[in-house]
Amino acid sequence: MPRRDEITREWRKLHTEELNNLYFSLSIVQVIKLRRMRWVEHVAHMGERKPEGKRPLGRLGHRW
Repeated sequence: MPRRDEITREWRKLHTEELNNLYFSLSIVQVIKLRRMRWVEHVAHMGERKPEGKRPLGRLGHRW
């Protein structure tokens, strides 16, 4: 997306970070609402299912 530079008045392309700042910046209220909705969806998918058995000790990704 081209944009005219305010100082030089020349056209230039916007960098990805600039585009993100223009179009993808969320307010703190929006972030909180999104996280709450994700949590509600997570809990709804869990339902009444309870974990079965025991978890193994240690980290799963590190097998010696």
